[in-house]
Amino acid sequence: MAKAPRIALVTGATQGLGLALVEGLARQLDEGDVVYATGRDGKRLKEITAELAGTGPAEVRSELFDVSDPERAQHLADTLAERHGGVDIVFNNAVMGVTPGDDPRAIADAYTQVNNFGTTRVLRAFGPLLRDGGRLIVVASTQGTLSYLAPVLHSRFDNLATLDDVDSAVAGWRDAVQDGSASGGAWPAFINIPSKVGQVAALRTLAAQRREDDLARDVLIASVCPGMMNTRISQVWWDVSDAPTPDQAAVALLELVKQPVRPEQYGELVRDGQVIPWRPA
Repeated sequence: MAKAPRIALVTGATQGLGLALVEGLARQLDEGDVVYATGRDGKRLKEITAELAGTGPAEVRSELFDVSDPERAQHLADTLAERHGGVDIVFNNAVMGVTPGDDPRAIADAYTQVNNFGTTRVLRAFGPLLRDGGRLIVVASTQGTLSYLAPVLHSRFDNLATLDDVDSAVAGWRDAVQDGSASGGAWPAFINIPSKVGQVAALRTLAAQRREDDLARDVLIASVCPGMMNTRISQVWWDVSDAPTPDQAAVALLELVKQPVRPEQYGELVRDGQVIPWRPA
């Protein structure tokens, strides 16, 4: 019996790490497999499919997908379910960058709509579509652990029962940023930290609901830190001249697709194959 084509999807795929993941999957997967590059820029998506045509055995296609749209994730999931019956690989990579000059109060809503609520939308929509051997990877950061939050804030994100609970925790922090109360409390000033904690918490919450069944089916759900990269956004914060390129950083993430599931990685934050503890030692 012929092997069913594998279907992969990458969000935030028009540049940087997302584009590197699309190219890497096109090379890594087999003839007949399909890699969907998704993003908000239709013109750029068309350019990508042309640029990557013939890059590897797998076919690269594109789909418009704005993760901040409350309806779009489920719509796209329904489309791919009808078209292919399910999905095998999802990299949730879409991110809204922030610069030192941005006012957190002004960007908090748009920022969380992409980075946080966009993540939970993807988890809700595509988690049920994962076939045996599937991979659902949320690109996050080592700053997404409780070690970066004051202890008084840990309970807001730890051991949450549902993705709705995660969304409520993120919304509470977002509201505090917008009304200014976060700046006078225990919240870190760098907006990226609570956002990343929320992303990792969301992944952990979904994984806790699915662990036994997923491991029996060789399914991996995990968050991953690609490490510091030399990107346009990173350059405005730090000297990243010696940091890996997105293509280089993508290698470790693509290994999670190729290698058998390691149970200790399931539901955890992983960097270079190693689990980053969620809670402080």
